Amino acid sequence: MGSSVTNVFDTGNYTTQLLMIDSSSHTQYVPPPKPLLVAAPIEGGEFPLLLFLHGYLMYNLFYSQLIQHVASHGFIVIAPQLYKVAGPDIYGDIYSVVAITNWLSKGLNKILPPNIIPNLDKVALGGHSRGGKTSFAIALRKLNITTDLKFSAIIGVDPIDGIDTGLQTAPPILTYVPHSFNLDMATLVIGSGLGDIRKNLLFPPCSPKGINHENYFNECNKPSWHFVAEHYGHTDMMDDDTKGVKGMMSYCFCINGESRKPMRIFVGGVMVAFLKAYIVGDNVDLLAIRDKNLSVPLEMKFDYIV
Repeated sequence: MGSSVTNVFDTGNYTTQLLMIDSSSHTQYVPPPKPLLVAAPIEGGEFPLLLFLHGYLMYNLFYSQLIQHVASHGFIVIAPQLYKVAGPDIYGDIYSVVAITNWLSKGLNKILPPNIIPNLDKVALGGHSRGGKTSFAIALRKLNITTDLKFSAIIGVDPIDGIDTGLQTAPPILTYVPHSFNLDMATLVIGSGLGDIRKNLLFPPCSPKGINHENYFNECNKPSWHFVAEHYGHTDMMDDDTKGVKGMMSYCFCINGESRKPMRIFVGGVMVAFLKAYIVGDNVDLLAIRDKNLSVPLEMKFDYIV
C-alpha cells in the first residue's frame, strides 16, 4: 500500500476543473442522456470515476465544492442532473442512472480533455439523500437491471428511504433485517447528527429515524464503514452559496450546523479515504481516520465491519 502526501480533508494535489455537459445533440460527440457536471483534474493522467447523484429536487451544481474536493485527490466525479421535478418514487432515477452509466464507455472520453483518461475498470456510485437511495437500489438490482460497467463501491451520503418512519418510497430499499444487503462491493454510509431533528412542525425531519443512515448501515455487510458528523445537518455538505428557490430550500427545511465548510470537507475527505481504499487499493488514510491518527474537521462517531 502507498502512503498519502496530502491530508484527505485538505484540498488534494491536483488542480481541478468543472465541465458542464448538456444532453442536447452535438456533432463532435455522443451526448449524455442527462446534463452532467464533471469535476476532474487539470493535470493529465488516468483517473478512477465516481458517479454522484444529487438529493431530492436539488441541483447538481449545489455539490460543486464537494465534488471538486474529491477530484483534487485524483478522481473524475460525474454529477448528473437527473430531474428538476419528480414524484416520490425513484424508478425514473434508476433508469436514468443506468443509461448514464452505459453511456460512459461510449461518450465520456470524448467530452473530457484529451489528457484526462477515465479508468472505466474503477468506478464507484454514490449519492446524497434520495441519490443515496438510488445508488443502493442500483447496486441491489432492484429492477433487475444491470449496467455495462461494474461498480466497485457504493457511497450513501445521509441516504434516506422515503418520507418519514414507516413511509418508504418505491422501490423500498430497507428490509429491516440486519446485514440483508446482498452486495459484492464495499459500502460507505455517512450520516448527519442533526438530520433526524425537525426544523419546524410542518415538515418531517430531513433524515428521519427509521429510514436513515443508521438503518442503511445496519443492513450492510462487510466491508462497510459508517461515519456520522455529530453537529451538522442533512444538507450541510452542499456549497455555501446555493442560489434560487431550491438553494433557499437547502437551508430552510433542514436543521443546519454553524457553517457548511467543516461538514463539506469532512464528507469529501471520508469519501476520498474510502475511494482510495476500495477503488485505488491504498487504505492508509481510512485506517488513519479509524485509528484517530488524522485530524478530523468536526466531532464525529464511526463504526465499521470489515
